[in-house]
Amino acid sequence: MTRKESITIIFEILKAVFLGIVEGITEWLPISSTGHMILVDEFIKLDVSPAFMEMFLVVIQLGAILAVVLIYFNKLNPFAPSKSTQEKKDTMSIWYKVVIGVIPAGVAGVLLDDWINEHLFNYQTVAIMLIVYGILFIIIENRNKNRKATTETFADLTYKTAFLIGVFQVLSLVPGTSRSGATILGAILLGTSRFVAAEFSFFMSIPIMFGASLLKLKDFGFNFTGSEITILLTGMVVAFVVSIIAIKFLMKYIKNNDFKAFGWYRIVLGILVLTYFIFFS
Repeated sequence: MTRKESITIIFEILKAVFLGIVEGITEWLPISSTGHMILVDEFIKLDVSPAFMEMFLVVIQLGAILAVVLIYFNKLNPFAPSKSTQEKKDTMSIWYKVVIGVIPAGVAGVLLDDWINEHLFNYQTVAIMLIVYGILFIIIENRNKNRKATTETFADLTYKTAFLIGVFQVLSLVPGTSRSGATILGAILLGTSRFVAAEFSFFMSIPIMFGASLLKLKDFGFNFTGSEITILLTGMVVAFVVSIIAIKFLMKYIKNNDFKAFGWYRIVLGILVLTYFIFFS
């Protein structure tokens, strides 16, 4: 390998590090990872094929998912020896509700993935969704200001509510919506506390993102070059580390705060996306 080739690979790895940071932060905060990735891609482009880039942006999420698995391993492990029989049943109940919750998005994703990529994966859709859901966050939080949540624990979460939250997750198939944003908004509207809404959103992401990643890997094939493997693993590892920080920050933040700040952030970002692509791109 020549010195020039080594320098090129180092630059590509640094780009993957930055993309991993963006993914790790935006996947869990309700601010749309897609919206941020579209902006980042305008300024920091990986020197890879379009097919690899499409796969990379999905599979990098596996790193983020593993952060959820690590943080909540004990809570989600129904076979932990330290748990009583009842606690194991309660853990299985969480998984049953997760399965019920992911059915709507799983079915819709398989049926609509190609159509959405062809017709909705553009800056106009992303910007509009950023702004619309930003406004909704502010309206819904103002509406719920003096209301008490009816679902404050996973034991209170019914299978019907879990399914309806899953229906809201279907909305996140539209780029710019934010998967966590759609599910958290839906859960809050259905009377779920912010804490349970956020955690249930995290848990539903596990099968959804594993499934999406496996599909993208299958479509891309497994004929990776050495540099492609390095770029992909770098992005995943960085996304994993940053996701741990982002998840812990969010769960600490919502103990004493609502989601309105994220709503305002989305509105500003949506305006910036529109402005950039209309006047500068």
